[in-house]
Amino acid sequence: MLESPYQAQLTSATAAALKRGYALVLLPGSRHGEWAEPPLDAVIVADPVGEGRIIEDLIAARIPVITDRPVEGRPDACWVDVDVVAAVRETLDHFEAQGARRPALVLPDSPTRFCAGVLAAYGDWCAEHGRPEHVVFAPEAGNGPVVEAVEEALSGTCRPDALCVVPEASPPLVLEAARRHGYDVPGDLLVVCVSEDATATHTRPALSALSLRPQEVAEAGIDLLVAVLEQGGAPSAGVLVQTRLEVRASSLRTGAGTD
Repeated sequence: MLESPYQAQLTSATAAALKRGYALVLLPGSRHGEWAEPPLDAVIVADPVGEGRIIEDLIAARIPVITDRPVEGRPDACWVDVDVVAAVRETLDHFEAQGARRPALVLPDSPTRFCAGVLAAYGDWCAEHGRPEHVVFAPEAGNGPVVEAVEEALSGTCRPDALCVVPEASPPLVLEAARRHGYDVPGDLLVVCVSEDATATHTRPALSALSLRPQEVAEAGIDLLVAVLEQGGAPSAGVLVQTRLEVRASSLRTGAGTD
């Protein structure tokens, strides 16, 4: 988990909890029943998959849970989420403003609500703008599978002129994959990666990054959790965190970006 810059920053929730006098335990995995063993005051479930069986079990056990937006309105449940639709539209609008007309998407092959939201928002945007959809799924996390998905997206006769890579991968490896397939970035191909990797500012060209702001997500989740534990309920049952598109040279036709 700590190999992922996003997940590593999300675990800053442990420090945020400690400042408030609470010890936050990190429990990887999500097998049914594993939550019944340790004594839990409250639970943060990050990126739940499937139908949320764990969340249902926690709510049934009257254990406060903080997770993403589908629990809105449920008793003993609060949510923190990122504005997926706004993030996708901002990225695609940026591509469009730079002259791109064939934006491709690399997406994790994952049943999380986040991935489903990205796919739906991408499809809606393409339909509204009359652009062809070009989606490639990375079968699993890690640089190898994600780079292979990037190469698949860049192969074939219908060559995209913009690429949004959602699963985390090393920024230099993404750009190198584009070069291997004969693309000049940003001349032939605009590139934006969903990434918290600090190396994005040091690549050539500097890589545009869509930040999901995990530290802000973590802080908001801890604030809700502490309010539930100390006040019996949170003043606000949900927080929607806005993403941040950091535009750099890789997605500017001029080749000059801002870091």
